[in-house]
Amino acid sequence: MDPSDAVPIDELWEERRFLLDVAHWMLGDPGAAESVVDEAYQRWYGLSDAARRQVTAPRSWLAKTVGGICLDRLARPGRGVVGPEEGHGARPSEVEEEAGRVVLNALESLSTAERAAFVFRAFGMSPGTVADIVGRTEPELAALAERARQSLRLRRTRSTTPRQQDAVARAVCRACVTENRELLTSLLCSDATAFFDGGGKVRALTGPVHGCRPVADSLLTLLARSAHTTLTTHSVNGRTGLVASYGRRVTAVISLDVSDDRVAQVWVMLNPDKLRSWNQPPAEGGAGSVESP
Repeated sequence: MDPSDAVPIDELWEERRFLLDVAHWMLGDPGAAESVVDEAYQRWYGLSDAARRQVTAPRSWLAKTVGGICLDRLARPGRGVVGPEEGHGARPSEVEEEAGRVVLNALESLSTAERAAFVFRAFGMSPGTVADIVGRTEPELAALAERARQSLRLRRTRSTTPRQQDAVARAVCRACVTENRELLTSLLCSDATAFFDGGGKVRALTGPVHGCRPVADSLLTLLARSAHTTLTTHSVNGRTGLVASYGRRVTAVISLDVSDDRVAQVWVMLNPDKLRSWNQPPAEGGAGSVESP
């Protein structure tokens, strides 16, 4: 191996943790996830030196390989899915574990294609890469991911009136604008989950964030105040959500799923391609809807 192929240890660790998370969310079993990631690395080192040098983005190659292995295993008869009793890296809190278990159980009810479309996109893989892994077109994937999202929403939230939704969204906006961590945390369910979709076009968080405090921290970090950024409430998919702008350009659209006057799920759209309608003049296109992760 050429010395120039050396990679910093923190990058190696982050890469493996990312791959483990993808496999875990696809299979629901940390042990199976370890096995999948080990197999992906075996395939990587099974390439010739010349073939490896032709891979311009090793992490993407590995993620695609992990996705393919997961789909192969999901197609096997008699597979079982368990909750995240075990983990890798730092052990999450009981609240974070419970939040993760809720979403994993909900994902288990989806078809393999719906689960794959949702998970791979939630972990920041580009639509083209996901389409290649799943064997569907990008429009088909968007429809699958939306069905998955609606299934999660039905399981996690209860119906709220437009007035309740608006009140919670405005309170969340105030908490973010004033950077009031305690207030924001109090507005979230203890097992709240946040999803970030950068579409591989921006450096968004990859993978779901669980628990009221981690979700609050991730939102406050993303929406940190500056002279050029603003955060306002706005209709998003027919319900009050949040819109963040840098100057005059919309940079994030956030929809909130509310249950019992608290936010159960947060959906953050950061993919510039999906924000185009929000940045068009009113005569060319209206804002108010955004595709889910």
